[in-house]
Amino acid sequence: MSRKTNAARLLDEAGISYELRSYPVDLDDLSALSVAAKVGLPPEQLFKTLVVRGDRYGICFAVVPGDSRLDLKALARVTGDRKIEPVTLKEVQPLTGYVRGGVTVLGAKKAYPVYVDTTIELFETVSISAGERGLQILLAPADYLRICNATRAEIGTSEPRS
Repeated sequence: MSRKTNAARLLDEAGISYELRSYPVDLDDLSALSVAAKVGLPPEQLFKTLVVRGDRYGICFAVVPGDSRLDLKALARVTGDRKIEPVTLKEVQPLTGYVRGGVTVLGAKKAYPVYVDTTIELFETVSISAGERGLQILLAPADYLRICNATRAEIGTSEPRS
């Protein structure tokens, strides 16, 4: 078994059942599609965590399926921001404590608001980052939503960005 991450320890403390699943890391391809294939799940069942900044309410996490893009306008409507943009790559680690390819809401430096695409509820089990590259956590969506105090919203889209 892989070593426990802060995210896994938080789940342990909350009494939440989960499975850790490791995979080989390819630094040239950290995409959710690649990770989903490596852990043996369809990409829509693996959820990626994005860090964004709203013009009114600041930093938040957006969690969308691996085969989707974040709909920035939809998220802005939910948060009350006029505009939302992804944070720069160099800001990700200082804001969250995690590196690209290992970002998770669980155990982040600060408890930013969390918005999760409603499709998470379509599955019995979903996969999220365990807080480091090469390790995913599989757990029940209801447990994830509860421990993250997440707001569910339609924020993922398969439409290309305009």
